[in-house]
Amino acid sequence: MRTAIMTDTNSGITVEEGKKAGIYVLSMPVIIEQKCYLEGVDITHRQLYDAMLSDKELSSSQPSPGDVMAMWDTILSEGYDEIVYIPMSSGLSGSCQNAILLAQEYDSKVLVVDNHRISVTLMESVYDAKCLADKGLSGEEIKKTLEESAYQASIYITVNSLKYLLKGGRITPSAAAIANILNIKPVLTIQGEKLDLITKVRGMKQGERKMIESLKADISSRFSDIPAKRLRVATAGTFDKPEEAERWKNMVQEAFPESDVYYMPLSCSIACHVGVGAVGIGAIVIQERS
Repeated sequence: MRTAIMTDTNSGITVEEGKKAGIYVLSMPVIIEQKCYLEGVDITHRQLYDAMLSDKELSSSQPSPGDVMAMWDTILSEGYDEIVYIPMSSGLSGSCQNAILLAQEYDSKVLVVDNHRISVTLMESVYDAKCLADKGLSGEEIKKTLEESAYQASIYITVNSLKYLLKGGRITPSAAAIANILNIKPVLTIQGEKLDLITKVRGMKQGERKMIESLKADISSRFSDIPAKRLRVATAGTFDKPEEAERWKNMVQEAFPESDVYYMPLSCSIACHVGVGAVGIGAIVIQERS
C-alpha cells in the first residue's frame, strides 16, 4: 500500500516545506475586507499582520469541499492507494468533521484523523504520520496511533490584544475594556479540545513566565515518564518583528536547556483569532523516529 500524508497550513507546515518532506499541504483561507486569500499562495504572514495593524476587517474560513476533494483526487491520481488527512482539531473548527463526511465518498481510500491538535502539536503529528507511513504502516494503523496519542501534548498562549477574542465572543465588551485599562492578559491553554482560560496576569512578561511555569509542571507530571528524545518543546507566535520571535525562543531554550527548542509562526488562520503579538509555547510527545 502506498499511503500519502496530508494536512493543512494550520499545522504550521507550508506548502513548500510539505513538498520537501513528501507531505501534501492544503492552504487555509483567510478573509480580508471580504476578499479570500490562501495562506502561502497569495498572502504572507507579513501581509496579514499589516492588515491587522491597519485595523482591516478579517476572519478565517474553512477550505471549500471542492478544494479538499480536488487535492484528494490529485493525490490518488498520482498512484497512492490511500490518504491519511490530518486537519486541525475538531474542537476548534468544523473543517475536520466536514472532511470526515466528504471522505465517505472515497470508499475508505481517505482516512481523516482527529487527534485534537493545532499548530506545533499538529505539525509533530503530521511528521509522525509520515515516519510511520515510510515504515510501511497502513492508513488505519497510522490513524489509530495518532488518535490514541492525541492528548500527549500541551499548548499555552497569551495574547497581546483582546480585540480578536472579543470579536469571537470569548469575552464580553465590559471585561475587555477593564482588562485593557489594567493591562490584563489572559493565559490560555489547549489540552486536546477547546481553548480554555487558566489565569490572568498583568502584562505580557508575566504571561510568558506563567506559560513557562505551566509547561514545566506538565513535563514533571503528565510527561514525567517520557524519554527526553521523545519530548519536543516548541515556541510559536505572531510577532511583528523577527527579533521578538528570537527573544522568545531563546528565553524558552534557557528554561528548557535539555530540549532543542524551535520557533514557528502561528498560521494565518490562527493569527486571525489571536492578533499580532501573541506568544505561544508547547510540549509534544512524538513517536520513535529513525
